Amino acid sequence: MAEKTTIPLPLPNSDYDEVNEAVTRRTIEQAIQDINSEVGTVKTMQQSSVSKSIRRHQFLLMGASSV
Repeated sequence: MAEKTTIPLPLPNSDYDEVNEAVTRRTIEQAIQDINSEVGTVKTMQQSSVSKSIRRHQFLLMGASSV
């Protein structure tokens, strides 16, 4: 599995900065989309048809010799 990295959010200014607010909002939106994508992938892998094919593939690879 890929290793996750975190990006710290910028510190807020004492006055309101519209650009900084937009960057922060977009960063959070992208993080939520990434999490939703990963959850969707896990749900798909847990479905019976995918799960069965993965188990079959693993079973076939058990007898394979590494060259």
